[in-house]
Amino acid sequence: MAKKKQQQQGGTPATVALTAAGVTYTVHSYDHDPAHPSYGEEAAEAMGVSPDRVFKTLVADVDGTLTVAVVPVAGSLDLKALASAVGGKRAAMADPALAERTTGYVRGGISPLGQRKKLPTVLDASAAAHATICVSAGRRGLEVELAPDDLARLTGAVRAPIGRG
Repeated sequence: MAKKKQQQQGGTPATVALTAAGVTYTVHSYDHDPAHPSYGEEAAEAMGVSPDRVFKTLVADVDGTLTVAVVPVAGSLDLKALASAVGGKRAAMADPALAERTTGYVRGGISPLGQRKKLPTVLDASAAAHATICVSAGRRGLEVELAPDDLARLTGAVRAPIGRG
């Protein structure tokens, strides 16, 4: 019941997980525009934050295992590098409906935190260049800002250069 109450007051599974872990974080809310071509770029623009500090959460299939990739919105995911980071051979983007069902979040609002099923996670190595980064807080128009070390610890993320450009 407590979890439901927190979510009714604006919390998401991601923010509930952060609070439960005692992690320092900041929530940024903005009005999501469904017509915007990129969820991540929209978030960066709305918050006035460099796209290098805003990270998108992507779900890929690596040799039959769903895997989360967290990369800057300013670039793209290198699928070969992702596969290599988790000891796999081949990676492809996961079916969006499967990603939504597995994580419990909708596309454009998938957070690396508080997922329905804990998945292997890889955080792009560029996150280490920033004191804080922003990732989805679990719904479109809601971002959470936290230290990359906290994100890696809470998700059990491996750090590797998986982003391009």
